[in-house]
Amino acid sequence: MEFFKKSLDPIVALAIIAVFDIFLFQIVGAWTVGGGETMIAGLFVKALVGAKEMNRIPFWRMVFKPTWAYWKIYISLGMGFGALVSAILSKEFYWRVPKHLSEWVMITIGGLLMGVGIRLSFVCNVSTFLGLTPEMNLGGYLAVSGLVIGAWVGTWVYKKILEA
Repeated sequence: MEFFKKSLDPIVALAIIAVFDIFLFQIVGAWTVGGGETMIAGLFVKALVGAKEMNRIPFWRMVFKPTWAYWKIYISLGMGFGALVSAILSKEFYWRVPKHLSEWVMITIGGLLMGVGIRLSFVCNVSTFLGLTPEMNLGGYLAVSGLVIGAWVGTWVYKKILEA
């Protein structure tokens, strides 16, 4: 339990992640968690509207056919489960529900923008940073720049709305 009570030095953590990333890339190729989450959404939509209706949308018919056999689904689910277990064990788990409609609107717009960005780049924001940057890939640095700028603008807008 002591392990969950203290944080790891960020430099050590990033070095460990970079080393594991090299092996992961060699074994399975690029790690795109966004693909797993997209597949989960596709399976949910397929269950909701049916395969016939879903096939009317070219993305689901030609690019990303929903199937439970897509292994990256289980990476996404495992990360979520691991984060939940870690938060519970460190006694830092709590539910936070936005109190105002404006917060719900901002969360929804932010989530949609992130989803569109992931689909346009066909990668995951985490793997782009942790995968491409240690490999000295310019795309990783450009993605990180976009993430930092987007986080700064989003925080600025959020603060302005809270001050109003």
